Amino acid sequence: MTDTGRFLTALRRVFGGIFGSAGAASGSSARSDAAGSASVATDLLSPGRNGPAATVEIDPDRLRGVRLSYSPSKDGAPDPGEIVWTWVPYEERDGRGKDRPVVIIAASGAESFLAVQLTSKAHGGSHDFVPLGTGAWDSAGRPSWANIDRVFVVHAAGMRREAASLDAARYLRLAEAIAARYGWS
Repeated sequence: MTDTGRFLTALRRVFGGIFGSAGAASGSSARSDAAGSASVATDLLSPGRNGPAATVEIDPDRLRGVRLSYSPSKDGAPDPGEIVWTWVPYEERDGRGKDRPVVIIAASGAESFLAVQLTSKAHGGSHDFVPLGTGAWDSAGRPSWANIDRVFVVHAAGMRREAASLDAARYLRLAEAIAARYGWS
């Protein structure tokens, strides 16, 4: 993502959070988009959607000194190895997105963390997707893949809930793929 693209996405989030959307202003309770219908109120209230705790996609190639470590803890705060839910922008980078599970892969600051998104859409054979199998994060029991092509900064205040933790072996498989791709340790 270019710096201009990141700036415009952040600007849309800030102004969207301050002024709401046209649908909300006109009293419409829902809008349609490529992902289907979603409540405007739910979208605007999604943790990680707007403001200082917004989930932001970053360019992982520009990060140095990232330490991948497995340290899940059921304390309500995100920890590496845990799966949490947050608002994630769509790949089109047009201001739209949805709540989805992400795997916390590393700490990025006191209250911020690096994460990759999960998907239940099969991606066998793609180097951008690491198969994780099934787990408690998906109530339907569907297999999941971690998309290591997109990395996000997730803030503790921008997550909806702790969903589950990867076991150490799955986290290690994910961490090895990420370390090989970006040169992190």
